[in-house]
Amino acid sequence: MTKTVHVPGISCGHCVMTIEKELDDLDGVEDVKAEHASKQVTVSWDPEVMDWTVIEDTMKEINFPPAV
Repeated sequence: MTKTVHVPGISCGHCVMTIEKELDDLDGVEDVKAEHASKQVTVSWDPEVMDWTVIEDTMKEINFPPAV
């Protein structure tokens, strides 16, 4: 599965690197692309291994929650 979300807290390249590293480390996450200019994060994951709520909770834990 793939999902793109708006993350208003992305303000620099370091934010992008932090999001990509933290989410990429999760089991079942296949690809992560965070973009500073658009403030969007696209995540691809295996739904048999990972649930979106875990990804979303991780984003909240690292202080980059997706917009509602």
